Order: sequence, then structure tokens, then C-alpha cells
Amino acid sequence: MPSTAGASTRPVTEPDLTDPSLHAQQDLSEYFRRLRADEPVARRETTDGRGFWLVSRHADVLTVCRDTDSFVSTGGNVMDTLLTGGDTGAGRMLAVTDGPKHASMRKLLWKSFTPGALQSYAERIRSATHDLVREAVRTGQCDFARDVAAHIPLAAICDLLGVPAEDRPFILQRTSSALGSEDAAHAPGAARLAKGELLLYFAKLARARRSAPADDLISLLSTGVVEGDRLTDDEVVLNCYSLILGGDETTRLAMIGGVKALIDHPDQWQALKNGDVETSSATEEILRWTSPALHVGRTAVRDVELGGVRIREGDAVVAWTASANFDEAEFDRPDRFDLARQPNRHLSFAHGPHYCIGVHLARIEIGALLDALRETVGVMEPTGPTRRVHSNFLSGLSSLPLKLRA
Repeated sequence: MPSTAGASTRPVTEPDLTDPSLHAQQDLSEYFRRLRADEPVARRETTDGRGFWLVSRHADVLTVCRDTDSFVSTGGNVMDTLLTGGDTGAGRMLAVTDGPKHASMRKLLWKSFTPGALQSYAERIRSATHDLVREAVRTGQCDFARDVAAHIPLAAICDLLGVPAEDRPFILQRTSSALGSEDAAHAPGAARLAKGELLLYFAKLARARRSAPADDLISLLSTGVVEGDRLTDDEVVLNCYSLILGGDETTRLAMIGGVKALIDHPDQWQALKNGDVETSSATEEILRWTSPALHVGRTAVRDVELGGVRIREGDAVVAWTASANFDEAEFDRPDRFDLARQPNRHLSFAHGPHYCIGVHLARIEIGALLDALRETVGVMEPTGPTRRVHSNFLSGLSSLPLKLRA
């Protein structure tokens, strides 16, 4: 995407990757291509003197995700927390916990995310998705981001958690504000407020489930045992917060970006319509192409060599999945959007022990959308300008105005 007014004044050859607006206003693909070729593990300093290692190649990002003896998440798993003293949920929230406790907590949660456990939700997701797309076609014009994509993953993860239907608009607004914004002037305080409101909401819901458990994820967390102990109130609330963000934001952005890619590549849209490509391979290519989570953050816990560079114990490491997913050494013609791509070892779900726990749910949701579009929509036409989220962790569109014709 070309640079626009208000973009970072730094040269595009050396952008400030911590700046949320940069990712909304500049296309960094050429920058990452140069890094992969010339400086795959690069030392970078921020304007306030905080340094980190920038990892851009697929093989090296894979190593960072897999090598849990050298790289841990407890210091923060996204750039913002990694560079500002760590995550307050470290050791209590699955995403920023390592070792045996992480394994035990993941085992508890995995019960709700296996293909078998999700089977009862899959048909509900497909039905609701078809209804949303049919309504958008009937209406004629929509903002696909707001009117269709916003409802699919949110409804699914809220069903799993047991969030009442009347509370879901509140949840959607807070999750969007917690990790990014449509507004370049979005203040960090607004993100902290949104996070605080979500934590308070789930604290109230968790208290209710402790006294009256139901068949949902919050009840599972509230009554579950990890390493022989019940999860504390804080652990329950923090994991609810993590699951709602992970289960909503990234999948929603992948859906919106996937539809934009289908419009931009009419040959691939036609291949999907004709049944020339499988929904499963199309889903994986959309996940690779959109790369909705830009990076994973880790802290080195011992001196280690990576990509020919010595990383010291205590150093912050930011591994850019958004770059790894376009690595020429891993993907044939990575800049080509190819719904039939095989193999497709993208890292949009990360890898290793922290491989996304909601992977099967995300695939069900994106697959349901693709099937609904294929069966219901004949033509998709843009009707206005798109808007991108301002975030240094999430990537994608917050608005996609479309006309849909049957």
C-alpha cells in the first residue's frame, strides 16, 4: 500500500516498527524482502533507547517459535509488552506462560478446541454465516467488515465462552480498541481502558460461573485444575481476555482481507466459484496472505546463535510472521495469491508449544465464509475507500464497503 499523508517521517528503508500508524500507512513488503536477503536477524533500537532483534526469515521465525529452551513468552509475546517491561499476565495467562504450567493449562483448554468438541458449533457457524451473507446480498450494499465479518468469529468465541448475546456488541467494541484502532490518533489510554473494561466484565462472569457452572469455557476455567491447583480468579479472567482477543480479532481480519484479495484477484475468485480449488487450501492461503498477526515476541533466556548472529540472554526478540509468510526460500512465488497453493507452511498460527489453540475454530469460520460466498454471491464490487487498523501487532482492514450481487 502506498504511503499517504501523515506517514512516518523516517525513510521507508528504516521504519519505526513500533509505530502503529506505520503499518496502516505503508507497504513494508519491500523492506522485509531486503531484510530477508541482507540482514535476516537485525538489531534495532527504538526512539526511546529500547532495543530488540528483528527476525524476518521463515526458518529463523520457526526456530524462535520452537526453541523454548532459548526463547520464552513470559517477558511478553507482542512488541508493546516486550519492550515496556513485560506482560502483567505472565505466568497466569496461557499465551505468556511457559514450561509445565503452560502445558497443563493448554491441556485443560484444549478440551474445548478439539475438532470433536467443535463439531456441535460448526453447523451453527455455517448457518449463521450463510444468513449474514444472504442478508448482505439482499440489502445490496454493506460494509463487509462491520456487517458480516464482525459477527462470525465474535459469535463463535462468545458461544464457547458463554457470553450472553446482549453483551456481544460491548465485547466487539472493546476487543477492537484493546489491540488497535481505526484512528491514527488513538491514544494508548483508550487501549488500556478497553482492556480494563474487558477484565472487569469477565471477572463478573467468572464469579457467576464459580457458583453456578455451565457448559462453557468460562466454567471450565473457573472449575479447572492446573498442576494440582484451581485457577485463581486472576488466571480465569486473564485467560478469558486472551481467548476473546485471539478468537475474534485475527480471524475477523483474515476474513476481511481474504475478501479484499478475492476482489483484487478475480481469477482466484472465479476458481473458488467454479469449485476448482478446495475450501481448505483457500483458507490456508488467505491466512498466509493476510497474516493478521504481524509478529510473535519472545525473550532470550540464554546466549544463543540465530541466523549467524549472537543473541544475548535477556534480549528481546520480535519474529515477524508477516515477513516469514512471504519468504522466497519457503514459498514458490510468495507474492502471488494462489488459493490452490501446496504446500503452504505459513506461520499465521505461529508454531511450537504456543501454536494457536483456536486453529480448528478459525478454519471452520473462514471455510464457512468461503462456502457462503461461493454459493450465494455472484459479483463483489467495492463501493468506497477501505480503512486499515492502526496497530503494530494486528494487520488488516477495519472497513470494506461492498456491493454484493447474487
